[in-house]
Order: sequence, then structure tokens, then C-alpha cells
Amino acid sequence: MSDWYPMMYKIAGRKCVVVGGGTVAGRKAAGLLEAQASVYVISPKLSPELRDLADAGKVRWLEKEAEDSDLDDAVLVFAATDDPEANRRLAEAAGSRAIPANLADDGDKGDFIVPAVLRRGGLVLTASTSGAGPALASRIVSELAERYGPEYNENVEVLRTIRSIVKSEVSDPAERRAMLQVAVTDEALHEFRSASWLKDMDKPELIARLRQRVNDRKG
Repeated sequence: MSDWYPMMYKIAGRKCVVVGGGTVAGRKAAGLLEAQASVYVISPKLSPELRDLADAGKVRWLEKEAEDSDLDDAVLVFAATDDPEANRRLAEAAGSRAIPANLADDGDKGDFIVPAVLRRGGLVLTASTSGAGPALASRIVSELAERYGPEYNENVEVLRTIRSIVKSEVSDPAERRAMLQVAVTDEALHEFRSASWLKDMDKPELIARLRQRVNDRKG
């Protein structure tokens, strides 16, 4: 049994600190940017990839060795230096501030680990082996990428529109649930994704089609 608790954490616009300037730190920073975090990278030197992000203003680079005070007001800390002792010290400094810390060189000793991730717009699929075998988690995510292709970027936005309309137009909770259940089938997603009437927000047409699908399923 795993002692890790899976969750989705909203960090858009919030300070997240990555200490380190190498390849691992670059991966951590890239993942945080995908979640629209305000990323601070602390290191005397940066990899070419991180320097490009800093030059483009996508991350804030503090060109120095990290100090404990650099962690103030952060919501997440990634200790990703090539010095295990420095990583441990940073994790302790984060802990004293009640900030969750990830240790790149020893995930089990940190407060959280980062799963392998597949993003399709608003759809976020993750896999984790609780630190036992990250390569397996990456393989699983690669397999998920084949099943859930780029069209799911649009599928999620279509479902967001559908859910909003159903919630505003249908008062009965049971009927709402039934409509949203039929809306997520592959057949329904294909129909609604290509429907011009949905883009025009034709609410009665959408509700009528969903009700028909619910009735077809019952019949």
C-alpha cells in the first residue's frame, strides 16, 4: 500500500522555487510553467534550456547560491542541485516554513513526488509508482498518449461548455448526471466536437440531443 496521497494542486500565479540549474531542474521548471506557476530558479549557473527560459522572462533567475530566505512565500520547493546535503538542508528550511519540498535525488525523503504527466488541454493524466520505478510510470503515460490523442484538447473544452449549459438549463440532478454521462462517450464527443450549433451556444438543441441520447441508452 502506498503512503502517498494523490491530488491536483492549483499553483497558477503562485511562487514555486526550483533550486538548481541543471537538466533535472529544467524539467521541474518546465512542468511548473505548464501549470502557469510563477517560477523562481536559484543557481549560480543555468543549463542552456533554463537560460533560454530566463532570457525569455518565463522564469525568474536568482544568480547565486540559495539561501533559506529565498523560500519565503513559496508554495512548493524543488531541491534539484547536484549536492545531496544542500538538497536536504533546503528541504529542512522548506519544512520549517510549512512548504512542501521535493528532493530530486531522493524522492522518498521529500514531502511530495511528481508523477509522469500527459496533458491534453484541461485533461491531465498522471501515473506514478510511488517512487519505485519512474520508468514504468513514463511507459504507462506513453501508452495513454496513444489512447488519448490531441483531439482531447478540444474534447475537454467541449465538455466544459456542455457541463455549463446542462447545469444552467436542467434542474433535476438525476437528469443532469444522466446527460453528462452520455456526453462523454466517444460517439457523443465526436458529434459535439464537430457541431457548429454548439459553438453558437444553441442550448435547446444541445439539451434535446442529450435527452435523446439518454432515452436511446434506456431503450
